This record gives sequence, C-alpha cells and structure tokens, in this order.
Amino acid sequence: RVLPPSPTRRRSDRADAQGRVKSLPSKPGTEALLKLCSLYKQSSGGDCGTKRPGMMDFVGRAKWDAWSAIKGMKSKDAMTSYVDYVDSLGA
Repeated sequence: RVLPPSPTRRRSDRADAQGRVKSLPSKPGTEALLKLCSLYKQSSGGDCGTKRPGMMDFVGRAKWDAWSAIKGMKSKDAMTSYVDYVDSLGA
C-alpha cells in the first residue's frame, strides 16, 4: 500500500522547487512567472482574500488576477501543481 506524501514532505518539495526556480539558466516569461506566483500563493495561503490592486499597479493587478483565477483550488493541489510546473520548466 502506497501512502500519500506527508504535508511536511510536500512543503519540502515546494521549497526545493522554489530554489530550483531561482537557479534557472534564464528567467521564465511573464506568463510562467504569474503561474508560479499564483500557485505558490495558493499553496501557502489559500484563496486570494485581498482587494484587487489599483488601476496603476499593473504588476500587482496581474499577480492578483492570476491568483484569483485559481480560487477554490486546494492548497495541496496547488503545491503539487507548483512542483510539477517547476519540473516542466526544466529546473
């Protein structure tokens, strides 16, 4: 019988993936960075619970929109998706 990974193991996988992102040979594109940011925030904090940033905060709005787009995703699923996405970037 195979047991699912423990929450501690998943967190260490996410931390490892975060370190691998920082050591990529080239910076990922904007869409990839937004996806990474939203999955990381969803895995660590759950659904976005803040107001959408103001019209002139372009970066903040883009991050908020990406995070809000995955509202309802379970934290453990977001964590797994984050690690899988980092793997797909070749990190």
